Amino acid sequence: MPDRWTISAPAPFHRAGSYLHRAGSAAAYPLVGIYYFVRHRKLHPLFTGRLLPLALISFLVYLILFAFAFLPQFAFLAIFHGWGAWINTLFLVLGEGLVITQGLFEGFFVDEARVDVFDATLINKGYEDLIAPHRILHAESEFPNSSVRRLGKPTVSAAYQPWSIVQIVELIVCLPLNLIPVVGTPAFILITGSRLGRLSQYRWYKLRGLTRKERKTEISRRGWDYLWFGTVAMLLELVPVLSFFFLLTSAAGSALWAADMEGERRLAEGEEGVVAGPDGGHASNLGGDAGLVDDEPPHYEDNPV
Repeated sequence: MPDRWTISAPAPFHRAGSYLHRAGSAAAYPLVGIYYFVRHRKLHPLFTGRLLPLALISFLVYLILFAFAFLPQFAFLAIFHGWGAWINTLFLVLGEGLVITQGLFEGFFVDEARVDVFDATLINKGYEDLIAPHRILHAESEFPNSSVRRLGKPTVSAAYQPWSIVQIVELIVCLPLNLIPVVGTPAFILITGSRLGRLSQYRWYKLRGLTRKERKTEISRRGWDYLWFGTVAMLLELVPVLSFFFLLTSAAGSALWAADMEGERRLAEGEEGVVAGPDGGHASNLGGDAGLVDDEPPHYEDNPV
């Protein structure tokens, strides 16, 4: 009897430790993405050239909201919450700003930039064999040390995550949660973050050619991890003005996570024919320059502003 208890007693603690480890690891990737994006200067034009003007416009949106909407909403919530209402009001106004900026800009202008950040990061990690079947890639000799400039036009539909009016409606529906004292704001962040996390690696699943059913299976298996990745990414998106910058850094973090999981997946499947990539990942060595072209149209550019 004592031996049986000695063996089985640690199991619940081991399980709890595993969940904590997974949550911490997933939550760290959006933060690692910030460091990665800042350190890789070749990625910076994707923000300064495309999204910086939108960030300035979003500043005006938040300025108007805090100037005219914050105090009336705070006065209303203070009736029920007391002085602690300022926390709920802060996240309520930030959420309202997020709804406006997403509705106006994100689905139409931001997604292409996030696709480029995601693809360029995977190339840096050595997984250009995932990208090559889905878009033109210029030869490395043409643009050495610049994975962004190597990106050509997508040859199939490319999306970082599918944009839908449902996402905007969900944000609007969940905003009133901030009216609930104490638990309302954390519930708002966790619920919206969970959805954001589940969509964060849509691009990776599409690059792998998974069916809708296969995607749902993998997402459900990683639901706990996506909850915490999405929660941190959601908190970053709520930062006024810098939200567009954090959209790109979270895409980099998502790609870094996908690269790690891709390496584990290939190792588990015993895949051969890969060599070390420039950032310590793996690069396909199966087809030489397959998927790379020298005489294609100029690299893919989009200027939404």
